[in-house]
Amino acid sequence: MPESRKQNFLKGAAILAATSIIARVIGLVYRIPMFRILGHAGMGIFQTAHLAYTLILTLCTAGISVALSRMISSANEEGKTSLIKRYFSVSLPAFMFLGLAATAFMFFFPNVLAGIVRNPYAAPGIRLLAPAVFFMCIIAIYRGYAQGFENMIPTATSQIVEVVCRTVFGIAIASMLFGRRYDMQYVAAGANIGTTIGLGLAIPAMVYLKKKIDKRVSNPSRARSDLPSRATVLRNIISVSAPITLGASFMVIANFLDTTVVLGRLQSGLGLPAYEANAYLGMFTLGATVFNLPPALIVPISVSIIPAIASAISSGRRGMAGNIMQSSLKIVNLLAMPAAIGIMALAQPILIALFNDSYQTTSTMLTILGAASFFTCLQLITTAILQATGHERVTMLTFPIGGAAMIALDYILVGNPNIGIIGSAFGTLLCYVIISLLNITFILKRVKDRPKFGGVFVKPLLCSAVMGVAAYSVYGVVSRLGYNVLGSGRMAVVAYLAIAMIAAAIVYFVLIIVTRTLTRDDMLLLPKGEKLADLLKIR
Repeated sequence: MPESRKQNFLKGAAILAATSIIARVIGLVYRIPMFRILGHAGMGIFQTAHLAYTLILTLCTAGISVALSRMISSANEEGKTSLIKRYFSVSLPAFMFLGLAATAFMFFFPNVLAGIVRNPYAAPGIRLLAPAVFFMCIIAIYRGYAQGFENMIPTATSQIVEVVCRTVFGIAIASMLFGRRYDMQYVAAGANIGTTIGLGLAIPAMVYLKKKIDKRVSNPSRARSDLPSRATVLRNIISVSAPITLGASFMVIANFLDTTVVLGRLQSGLGLPAYEANAYLGMFTLGATVFNLPPALIVPISVSIIPAIASAISSGRRGMAGNIMQSSLKIVNLLAMPAAIGIMALAQPILIALFNDSYQTTSTMLTILGAASFFTCLQLITTAILQATGHERVTMLTFPIGGAAMIALDYILVGNPNIGIIGSAFGTLLCYVIISLLNITFILKRVKDRPKFGGVFVKPLLCSAVMGVAAYSVYGVVSRLGYNVLGSGRMAVVAYLAIAMIAAAIVYFVLIIVTRTLTRDDMLLLPKGEKLADLLKIR
């Protein structure tokens, strides 16, 4: 891989990785006081409203950023600057109109979505989230434009602005409403309004950052009269973005329907009232908060490799494209496997440390979701490879199959009194296992210069398994030794957990060096990796 291209890819991945981690950490911090305000039932209401918003948002924006980044990357590689500008000028008003229509639907008919998901308490939150869809339609165009130049700063900026505002305004407004003794549905709705405020404030920043990118773009290489018509450009954008949107929407639709099934089975199958069913859904939401942390490390890699692979293929450098795929898969395994196994090994102390939640039901769900988190990461990177290599329509098959399996299993298990809400975690695990395996099968059959899967799985798995045993063992030892000194309260658990995590990280790092799971070539992919490899004597 030429140095400039490699650095662009790595720089983009590093920016988004840092941003994603910061956003997830802030989001986790946000959930801790929010749980104290809302409780399990309020968290269930909050999550349902946000899920309805995510469904509409995905239908409107899921494909456009990826499509624009891929199309602009290819046009930029060929020096077609005027075509790039036309892509932007056509897509922005089209998706603004789409966002406005979606916002109107959510604002005037929130009860429709709340009724579908079997949670009438979610309607106020859906209404407050409505303008966020319009704002995000605008932001998605700016993100796709910048990503096409392998510039991830606008994407990172919008994420940080949104999550900071969501935290600050969400906690402040929810606290105010709770203090004034509003019903929980309105308190939960207030917790969601920060998302709308944050996305609205992010738009001026996106406009400013685009102007900075435009200053570095060369003059048009062809006359405007030679450009395709605006209608043709719009058709091309839709033809690329629609399959990606459909692929992404299948999973979101599946999650929406799955929540409907779960709430329905809790109410009709187990005979729980709606408010109590929300409490069980809130337990799942706490587990899902931790479950979503490992994918935060992978999303930046999956976003960054799409324009990098597309550009390499467009210029005929398929070997380079293959190297990017191989490197990204190995990085995913090195990050996602230990994270997933660590969550499984320390599920209960993690929940106590974060949320002071010691319910066995919640920790059991998190143990299952820990395993699911790895397959979620694997699904993200394999989906990105398929999208970047022009096989985005594959997800139109793999996502519905995984989603259907999840819904079917949840219907069977959640309605069983001996399993209940824990069945939802099993459904999530099955879903992402199926999608990942199907994605890998398609890559092996259809992608040229495909990555070598066997070589990037075995060693990381062995090192992660040993690390998991070390984490579990160290926690058990220090918690027993420290019981007479620190006790077993929440702060004591935080101390024991910190010691176990540090020990596990040391064990894992030593293992990947000694077993040569992490090689010098891998280190060279990192900024100043050669100096670090020399320092660690990695050959």
